[in-house]
Amino acid sequence: MSKTVNFTPLKDKVLIKRLDQEETSPGGIIIPDTAKEKPVEGEVLAVGPGTRDDSGAVHALDVKVGDRVLFAKWGGNEVKIGGEEYIILKESDILGILK
Repeated sequence: MSKTVNFTPLKDKVLIKRLDQEETSPGGIIIPDTAKEKPVEGEVLAVGPGTRDDSGAVHALDVKVGDRVLFAKWGGNEVKIGGEEYIILKESDILGILK
């Protein structure tokens, strides 16, 4: 799904595209849009350069473009870029990278 976006996050920010959740439950029941929870899984589309320490050295982020990640349900800021919806969050709001 990797797609390029004309956006570069600053510092330790990450641009994520939420991945859609299942349309049906394990029992086969179709879940309407109004009952769906916000997905907490997404793909990293852009990352900032990292954070600076006290000496001014930049420390790169642990996540990279293309990573599938789990993130805090209510973290980050939802934005629209080019008509598409994304979420921008700090790397610290990312819970882990899916393998």
